[in-house]
Amino acid sequence: MPTDVVMPQMGESIFEGTITKWLKKPGDKVQRDEPLFEISTDKVDAEIPAPSSGVLKEIKIQAGATVQVNTVVGVIDADGAGASAAPQAPAQTAPQPAPTAPNAAQSASTQSASNQPAAAQSAPGAGSSTPKQPPAAEAAPAAQAGGNGGAGTDVVMPQMGESIFEGTITKWLKKVGDKVQRDEPLFEISTDKVDAEIPAPTTGVLREIKVKEGTTVQVNSVVAVIGGAGTPAPAGAKPAAAQPVPVQPAHGQPQRVPESLSVAAQEQPVDQAREEIEESDGGRDDVRSSPLVRRIARENNIDLGRVPGTGLGGRISKTDILNFVQQHGPGGAGRPQPVAPPAQQRVQQAPQQQQAAYQPQPTQQVSQTQQMAAPAQQLPELAGEFVPMTPMRRKIADRMVESRRTSAHVHTIFKVDMTRIVKMRENMRKGWEARHGVKLTYMPFIAKALMHGVRTKPVVNSSVINDGIQYHKNVNIGIAVALEWGLIVPVVKGAENLSFVGLQRAITDLGERARGKKLKPDDVQGGTITITNPGIYGPQFGTPIILQPQVAILGMGGIFKEPTVITDKDGNDSIAIRHILRLVLGYDHRIIDGADADQFMVAVRDYLENFNEDIG
Repeated sequence: MPTDVVMPQMGESIFEGTITKWLKKPGDKVQRDEPLFEISTDKVDAEIPAPSSGVLKEIKIQAGATVQVNTVVGVIDADGAGASAAPQAPAQTAPQPAPTAPNAAQSASTQSASNQPAAAQSAPGAGSSTPKQPPAAEAAPAAQAGGNGGAGTDVVMPQMGESIFEGTITKWLKKVGDKVQRDEPLFEISTDKVDAEIPAPTTGVLREIKVKEGTTVQVNSVVAVIGGAGTPAPAGAKPAAAQPVPVQPAHGQPQRVPESLSVAAQEQPVDQAREEIEESDGGRDDVRSSPLVRRIARENNIDLGRVPGTGLGGRISKTDILNFVQQHGPGGAGRPQPVAPPAQQRVQQAPQQQQAAYQPQPTQQVSQTQQMAAPAQQLPELAGEFVPMTPMRRKIADRMVESRRTSAHVHTIFKVDMTRIVKMRENMRKGWEARHGVKLTYMPFIAKALMHGVRTKPVVNSSVINDGIQYHKNVNIGIAVALEWGLIVPVVKGAENLSFVGLQRAITDLGERARGKKLKPDDVQGGTITITNPGIYGPQFGTPIILQPQVAILGMGGIFKEPTVITDKDGNDSIAIRHILRLVLGYDHRIIDGADADQFMVAVRDYLENFNEDIG
């Protein structure tokens, strides 16, 4: 069984490597963990061990070439057969290792093979010897004998950072049968660090989507297959749908997913074949659903046995479960709804003499019961739509609650006269933008002022580590970016070393890449203090929540023309129209005292009101 050899990721900020030397040549025998090739990155030089034992069947990337991480650079034949024997090997050996060999090979080449049995066995089950291609991000297309007999390339869940081990597919940008070009956005993923568009590893036709939208899978899981340009889509889709028939008897009785399993364990890679397997839920053997449907049911306390399925064979789809939750609310049919009728019946069935003796009381009881029951009766009739939180929204929710519980939040608000900067920007804007090719915004002015304040009060640019305070050497400014689907905070690293023009370019670049889903995990890590600008939407100010483990966040309100008392050098007062900005500092009162916070804000205000730097 072939095993792919990939370019490893040698660090969170390393995205490519150069193969400097192959220590084996095609046809050589190799042992697992034996040095196979040498690589060089911008951080380290290293020997890379073989992921499995066997014969080096093919070298895909020659020495001297630079490729991105997770690229397939070679293939090891784990069975020990040479390339010439490969065509005849499947007919002779497939019956013996089919259940175990794929998993063994996968465990050597991916981080989570044991969690994806269906993905590992899908090709052998179709009667072929398809080698998996865990990382095919920038590799040359690897032709495979796909389930429909055509050439195919696996599309995998990429690793978006050293500490990221899973991702959620939020949206497929292509459907089965669509033509795709290499490097064209194919699907969108969400991790606990970034949202990103993932490009197609090769040109062809999207033959099969193995993992549905909303499913969380581990990195290197096969999520789709791209066939050759001439591969018809319908033929590629049939094997996956037809597999449940032979798979079901092998498992015997359908197994109910234990509720004790963690959500992460229940959201493992799922291909179309595995989703079609009948699985019981709510004590019924005839309930058919996908892991995503079961997760939504668990989160909303819904008994799937009471949800009508509209899919093939009564299968419950995502639409079915969402419609049921919308109609019946969380708990749905799983909790008793007929509360009001029994109460009314008890009143109606009471003896006539009791009703005559206590006529006022029953009348009040019926009225109260009806009033209490009214919300339950009206709930299914509420208009609107129930939509589960996206992975990004869940992460934002978790982090905001965590920050509130961690830091002792206090906010101080200062009015800043921005008239000097507003006029400077208006006078210089066109020429400045023509010279530098980037828009001139207020953000670099605020960033410069923030760094001036940090020099005055370094504690604002620190973190709490256990029982100590970590004062940061660099000022890494997080810039909050509002997206249509959530909020993200990319970081300008070493902002204190950048010129005014450099700051504007860095801020613009991060904002554009955030909105285009092009950020890398390293772009959103390492922040020491944050700026958020809700003022672009018109509020006077907001009271932002600190981004852990930072201890301060600076919020910008809108800039408004306001009548202001002006005192001249002789002490004479007058009223003038000025451009006023309200800045809010949210700070952690565990280590920042009110006096320090206010002195920091005074330094920021004075810097802005007396701004006299050359902006380039």
